[in-house]
Amino acid sequence: MKNLQRGARFGELCSSSGPNMQAASQFYSVFYFSNSRGSSCDIFARTKIKPLSSSKLARKLDLTLGSWTCKFPCAVRPCRLSVIPNTNDGHPCISVTEEDRRTDQAWNDELETFLSKWSPPGYLWRGLSVLILAGQVISRTIKGKVHWRNTLQQLERVGPKSVGVCLLTSAFVGMAFTIQFVREFTRLGLNRAVGGVLALAFSRELSPVVTSIVIAGRIGSAFAAELGTMQVSEQTDTLRVLGADPVDYLVTPRVIASCIALPFLTLMCFTVGMASSALLADSVYGIGINIILDSAHRALKSWDLVSAMIKSQVFGGIISVVSCAWGVTTLGGAKGVGESTTSAVVISLVGIFIADFALSYCFFQGAGDSLKNL
Repeated sequence: MKNLQRGARFGELCSSSGPNMQAASQFYSVFYFSNSRGSSCDIFARTKIKPLSSSKLARKLDLTLGSWTCKFPCAVRPCRLSVIPNTNDGHPCISVTEEDRRTDQAWNDELETFLSKWSPPGYLWRGLSVLILAGQVISRTIKGKVHWRNTLQQLERVGPKSVGVCLLTSAFVGMAFTIQFVREFTRLGLNRAVGGVLALAFSRELSPVVTSIVIAGRIGSAFAAELGTMQVSEQTDTLRVLGADPVDYLVTPRVIASCIALPFLTLMCFTVGMASSALLADSVYGIGINIILDSAHRALKSWDLVSAMIKSQVFGGIISVVSCAWGVTTLGGAKGVGESTTSAVVISLVGIFIADFALSYCFFQGAGDSLKNL
């Protein structure tokens, strides 16, 4: 049996094994099977052929006919084994065809294995989640699928409860800029231009950016931590089971509240910043409040305030969407919540600065003429 070669006749195998095998060799049933793991095929009444996978290096083919069992090793390489009738003597023979290497199938198997082990980087799928979440919020807002009670709660949280820290920050930022501007402009004899320069700086850049930075640190981190905790504790899955969409109930109210509250916070910060600057210039440097306010009135245009509100609204959307997206994609328990919170604030700040540059480039092109009337 050890010298059994491919293409040996089934009748010769049976005749060398005994009379029972010879009797069984008279059957002319033709069948085909592949040597896939664990497969079994009935040849005829009392005959079974079953390939056994003993290891990755060798396989065995068992032929059981009555009380006789014949075993011989087979190569691991993919091949097709078939039993066909021998046209010469009428006895069936066993033959193994040539290897059928299916290159396309092998390529597909390798590709499936690669894709099953590959996962996209965290920053990539989180960036995609921001775009998807923003699209869902816009579509649901247009369709009117907004949880208004939750929206009012978030609006109170983002607006009135954030006024104090925003106004305090803008007041000290205004006084710091006043010191620098007054020192330099006084040497040039341009005391009347101080108010106009401060007003333009606050309305176009400082007020929306400073307000958004404060909101990103206070509100954005809270959004990411809350939604991250709900995600790791499977509360968002509970909302889905109850028939509530987490985007409608959790994300959309936060985005709407941020986009509404930030423009008003920006106007308040602009007012407080200008007031603190005028008080400091009058009390320390001897430049009257009336001079500061008149200069600001001459330099400011309505578009400056409108552009500040547009910027702050865009910044509010960036903060809320990024924070919510980082929250709902949190993994890894408490450690993951902390990492998502930190990352959400950092990405929000980077997004604010990038958007500020893009909007400023679009809004204020060409030579300016705001200070010509001072």
